Amino acid sequence: MNRTGTRALALGAVVVLGLVAGGGQSVGQDRVGAPRAAAQAADRAAAEAGGRAVAGDHSHPLGKSDIPWSGSPSPFNAQVKLADGRRVAMYYLRDKGLFVQDYSPTAKGWSEPAAVHRTTADACQGITLKAKDGTVAAFGDFGPYCADGEPPTASVAAVAVGPLTTWDKHVTKNFDGWEKIVVAPGGKKVTFSRGSDTLLWTKAAGFPAAR
Repeated sequence: MNRTGTRALALGAVVVLGLVAGGGQSVGQDRVGAPRAAAQAADRAAAEAGGRAVAGDHSHPLGKSDIPWSGSPSPFNAQVKLADGRRVAMYYLRDKGLFVQDYSPTAKGWSEPAAVHRTTADACQGITLKAKDGTVAAFGDFGPYCADGEPPTASVAAVAVGPLTTWDKHVTKNFDGWEKIVVAPGGKKVTFSRGSDTLLWTKAAGFPAAR
């Protein structure tokens, strides 16, 4: 079930507002304008309280999947570029789940890796990323026996907007995985689909309750 929480922390003369939407975890980064140390301390406290991971500033190298793949490129790494020059990268880590980093063309570096979805299940298939009008959407799949060729048992859909500091997440269980993402003009709506099955995210309401 979706929920929206708002936090306000006074950092000198700066007010930091954080928004967590949806029924799953979201990931955050330093808020622009706050002193780095103070912002990181505030984000760490909020992360512990709200169950989200802190991504940090844009001074980190780009990570990649540690799951072996015989060909190239590996489907366990994905990247998309936004119109303003920012980039988003996602990758699977063995026994850890799905992770994300975003690139700042101003800082010329990547954010600290942060978990979108934590699981010890095997990664299945590839990661799909789409970006349009400031909205980034992605999906990845997991299952206990995917490394042995079995189909996934859970599909993770995720969406971030604006500064990409938080990710709404939806997990569909007992499902073979989404196949397509359509981001509507303006980035206010995202549709995930597989055949006749669809999942809708909206900027106003987020995801529906997980099934």
